[in-house]
Amino acid sequence: MFIPFDYTLSEPPSFSKTKDMSDSAVAEKQKPYQVLARKYRPNNFDELIGQDALVRTLKNAIESDRIAHAYMLTGIRGTGKTTTARIIAKAINYTGPDGKAGPTTGPTDDCKICQAITEDRHPDVIEMNGADQRGIDDIRQLIDGVRYAPSEARYKIYIIDEVHMLTDQAFNALLKTLEEPPAHVKFIFATTEIRKVPVTILSRCQRFDLRRVTVDELAAHYKNICAQEGITADDEAISMIARAADGSVRDGLSILDQAISLSENVLTVQTVKSMLGLNERMQTLELFKALMEGNTADAFDLAAGFYERGQEPVALVKDMTEICHLLTKIKAVPKARRTVAPNMSDEELSAATELAQSLTVPVLGKAWQILLKGTGEIVSSPQPQAVLEMILIRLCYASDLPDPADLIKKLRGSSGGPSSVAGQPSGSGQSNGTAARSSSSAPASVSVTNGHGNNTRPGTATQSAPSAKSETMAVANGNLDKLEDIVALLESNGAMLLASQIDQFVQLISLKQGQIEFLPAEHSPSDLSSNLQKKLYELTGRRWAVTIGRENAQPTLRKQREKREQEELDKIMAHPFVSEVITVFPGAEIIDIKEKTEEEETS
Repeated sequence: MFIPFDYTLSEPPSFSKTKDMSDSAVAEKQKPYQVLARKYRPNNFDELIGQDALVRTLKNAIESDRIAHAYMLTGIRGTGKTTTARIIAKAINYTGPDGKAGPTTGPTDDCKICQAITEDRHPDVIEMNGADQRGIDDIRQLIDGVRYAPSEARYKIYIIDEVHMLTDQAFNALLKTLEEPPAHVKFIFATTEIRKVPVTILSRCQRFDLRRVTVDELAAHYKNICAQEGITADDEAISMIARAADGSVRDGLSILDQAISLSENVLTVQTVKSMLGLNERMQTLELFKALMEGNTADAFDLAAGFYERGQEPVALVKDMTEICHLLTKIKAVPKARRTVAPNMSDEELSAATELAQSLTVPVLGKAWQILLKGTGEIVSSPQPQAVLEMILIRLCYASDLPDPADLIKKLRGSSGGPSSVAGQPSGSGQSNGTAARSSSSAPASVSVTNGHGNNTRPGTATQSAPSAKSETMAVANGNLDKLEDIVALLESNGAMLLASQIDQFVQLISLKQGQIEFLPAEHSPSDLSSNLQKKLYELTGRRWAVTIGRENAQPTLRKQREKREQEELDKIMAHPFVSEVITVFPGAEIIDIKEKTEEEETS
């Protein structure tokens, strides 16, 4: 049975009375978030910051139609190498909204080809990654594609990022094509390791070095981005991020992105400090200060705080090594402290400068050596925390050690002189500048070995240069009355070769103030007298007459020393005790003669 039904409706159905938001708003909401480094990537030369020389050169080249066939862009990460390559590709392929315009140095947003290049979907702009497309097969494919004309754009452009990663075979295969490419082909290379690129490749390219962007330029750029994003930011917080970027625009934008997420759109100094770990750096400075003051208890307490916060011992040692390096630079160049420490905040720099002023370069050098050695120890040790504590103890006790320069001055100023401190006999400072032998009847201490040992000349331990005391007296008094004094003067001023030649070849005839006459020994250098004259004038400030004589020449200092040693050896060999030892041990010989020290005499 059919039942009629009235399809007429009193009012049309309403699936949606109102739209809560516009289509554009919906699209915007559904669009995935884009990080600041991509969102604010420069699209033309005017938006490229910190590379004025590069921009000016490329603009002039494009405007004058002097576009090179190959460009090499180098610099640290995040300075705009790949971005610049894309800007060049868009600028020389620009056709305008009507498709009839020529290359431009201005905005390219109204060009379909340029939009496709920006979105990395244009067939005539090929981007390659040298890290994974590095073999000769990849380059052969590139060379095969070079012969074909571009399908839409004015030029076919090959952008190879990290070009230094290509193999040697790949570079060699590219050489001929790179030198004489077709007129429709342009190459743009980018690398962070320019030294790894063969010189044969570099010679075929126009090279541009992208410099680090300054802190002021980065700060202004980040402040502008914060304004566009509706972010309230302190100037000091922005400056901290700019310094942490270390000249890299991309690194700074990544830090800024993270800081915005952490701060909930209100960027404060404390937030940035916490995120960048700047508080940790101040505590590292405090730790290093406690170590340099020899305050072991405070140093251990601060190190325990780092351990509780989860910092690895090796990381703490590396941080202290960095602090030591920065302090040394500040100490060496105090007027350029901001230059040598660009990444430090004003508060950190002030604290570091104060600490550097209280330390000496030798102390910092000792700390540097301890930290470098400790880094290797802590990496290889199964107990890194224990190694860290040992490093801290070493640094604390090293801070109490005297300065080497001060120690040398004290030793030279002491009554016994450096020789007595070093355990040499007190008589080593006699006027003849050689070690004096004991005149007592008791034999000197003798070391005896059989004939199987090294046949060292007797008395080698005593064959030293004139004593430091003789040297010091000669210099202090300005009197060079003996040839030994001249040798000592030369040695104290680093003229070791000339001092050795005088000791070996000069047979003295006469020596007065300002006058030397001698007979050169056999095989002596021909320029010995002239070199000696020049050096004495340099050291004494007065001219010396150095002449060659023939008569009444004394033996050389070396011959005199050998004669004394032989006489002493003969005297020792004649001693009954030594004679008995030689009899018991046939073939034995004396290899060294040592004087007894005062402590040995009394013991």
